[in-house]
Amino acid sequence: MSGISEISEANRIEDFIALAKEGKQVDVSVKLRKQTVSQKLHPEETADMKTAIDMHILFGDYTFTVGENVKKISKSYMFGSAEESLNDAKVDKNIANERLKMDYKRLKEARIVFEEKFF
Repeated sequence: MSGISEISEANRIEDFIALAKEGKQVDVSVKLRKQTVSQKLHPEETADMKTAIDMHILFGDYTFTVGENVKKISKSYMFGSAEESLNDAKVDKNIANERLKMDYKRLKEARIVFEEKFF
């Protein structure tokens, strides 16, 4: 890979870690977000249930820069029901943060500098 093709072919965090390990200067910024979606249920499964369940997904949006090339990648870290208890929501958040820490560790090992953020 060289030049722009390095970025256009990179679709995973691991791809940018590989570029950094090859000696390329890789910069990244991280933005976290929570997106609510409605999960539709099959009509046959909903005789005594609602037709949809509100869910939320916790995403990490990574903006990688290699030279003048920029690529955005989103990764989901956790999903859960909007109807779950406060305790369950805290557990989901803790799991998402632990998964983030694993990715952050890999980025740091590749000497990619960034600001850590958590859900």
